[in-house]
Amino acid sequence: MDARAALEQVEATADPEQRLIQAHHLVSEFASFGSEAARIRREAAEALTAKGKSQVDIGKLIDLSRSRVGQIISHGPRPQRAFLGSGKITVAIGGKQEGQKVNPSAVISAEALSAYKALDKLASSFGLEAEYELIPPPGIVRLNRPNLIVMTSPRLLPLVGQVLESDQSLAFESGAQGWYLRDNASGIEYRSPSDSGEAADYAYIGRLPRPDGQGTFLYLAGIHAMGTRGAAQFLVDNIDDLYDEVKKKRFSTLIRCDYHPDTREITATQQVTPIYTV
Repeated sequence: MDARAALEQVEATADPEQRLIQAHHLVSEFASFGSEAARIRREAAEALTAKGKSQVDIGKLIDLSRSRVGQIISHGPRPQRAFLGSGKITVAIGGKQEGQKVNPSAVISAEALSAYKALDKLASSFGLEAEYELIPPPGIVRLNRPNLIVMTSPRLLPLVGQVLESDQSLAFESGAQGWYLRDNASGIEYRSPSDSGEAADYAYIGRLPRPDGQGTFLYLAGIHAMGTRGAAQFLVDNIDDLYDEVKKKRFSTLIRCDYHPDTREITATQQVTPIYTV
């Protein structure tokens, strides 16, 4: 249904309560649509500039002045926001049961909460809202929805572990010595340095297919909780480069993060595998 038809349908709704609700949803939908159209326009203008087109030339294409084109390029929604999503972001986080309690509740780790706060701040810098959703054991998360980021390992989210099997390049594995990451292309196994007393961990970052085949979701997970925190920090620090390379395509890579053993603050992150794309 096009925009005009949607407006006419809402306006024809007899019940004022339903008309109010439908109109409110339509305003939100149009606002999100307009923001994404503005992002795409800015990205296209930047691409033409990179090819040598002047702002005057670009303005002639869309009947705008040179100064207005300059504003679009300088102040429109940054193209890189598409890496996160096109609307309100949901960050689904796997939780654990509280220990030593009669009626334990599901909780998330301090590191996962810190990772969410980093992503929330990143989303806000792009003009996007974010909220987190606690996924209690046994980790049944609803993956078939837009603007979704999922965090924590397949140990807490086994359904995500099944989706991870679609990644032919990188994998989470488990064995007698616990969980580890594997680069199938090189055969290298990445075991957490923290298991040997070193303040470091490895993490997976990728965009995976939704089970319904109608889109993708972003996935960040360390072998341990600090790896998840490091993955979020890597994304914050490198989102521009990641977007330039993969845009909205499926991809995956592994990173290493180092952290202060006492404060648990991330001190460094680095990519340890190529970015694999599908």
